[in-house]
Amino acid sequence: MEKLSKPAFEKVEPAFGSSITYKTYNKDHQNNSNTFWHYHPEIELVYVNGGTGKRQIGSHLSYYRNGDLILIGPHLPHCGFTDSLTAHEAETVIQLKENFMGEGFFDTPEMKGIKSLIDRSRKGIVFHGETKRGIGKKIEALKEKNTYYRLLGLLDILKMLEEAENYTVLNAHGFLLETELQDNDRINVVFNFVKQEYKRPISLEEIADKVSMTVPAFCRYFKRITGKTFTQFVNEYRLVHAAKLLHEKQMSITDVCFECGFNNFSHFNKQFKKFTGKSPSAYRTELRYAVT
Repeated sequence: MEKLSKPAFEKVEPAFGSSITYKTYNKDHQNNSNTFWHYHPEIELVYVNGGTGKRQIGSHLSYYRNGDLILIGPHLPHCGFTDSLTAHEAETVIQLKENFMGEGFFDTPEMKGIKSLIDRSRKGIVFHGETKRGIGKKIEALKEKNTYYRLLGLLDILKMLEEAENYTVLNAHGFLLETELQDNDRINVVFNFVKQEYKRPISLEEIADKVSMTVPAFCRYFKRITGKTFTQFVNEYRLVHAAKLLHEKQMSITDVCFECGFNNFSHFNKQFKKFTGKSPSAYRTELRYAVT
């Protein structure tokens, strides 16, 4: 059996004199976290200024346009959100431990709402519209502040996120990250393999063998962890990539179909409409005028 790279545990180290990590990346200097599926105990707030791309957070897969604002809770696995095709202006990433203000800080009455926000973030939250753009500007403005005012600004931003109404919980039906390291490794191996091989058929026998399980045991395990069948997950990964190609590449819809790993055009059309609510041609036309 070929050896896959180990799933990544990302070690986050704030700069000296700071309790949070604040990093910015422009289109020429990409965030290295884009290349792998990873997790960490820190809460992560990501603002992508402009551009389009794919989200993979827990078992949720989707496509964004006109930038993105995402809050990812502790230990929730995810991939990066920008790449060479994203066409974004900049990506800003803030990472902080749950107890970055000290044990019990978020248990105070004044912080009750923000604690609720952090609890919701364990499933991943994406913010839309003016909430995304307005708070995104405030996140970028933190770059010019010293560590003290950056901390105060971050608390204000968390309060605004807590009060926001225009958002979506990404893993609304849950995503179970196993407590045993072996199980963490197993689901990460599966997700990394799908990311690498989704353009070709992947049989249940092949993927079950990758994690040393029987097919029935793997199917039960994957459904329990993600709330989806493996086939459903792979198809969704392909469909999100199709949405990305429809927006970013001047390819025929037939070419998009086969580029994403579907070998039947009729089946692709049916699945795409079921997933997005629109046919591929209608989706390509409408997204040119949509603002989210």
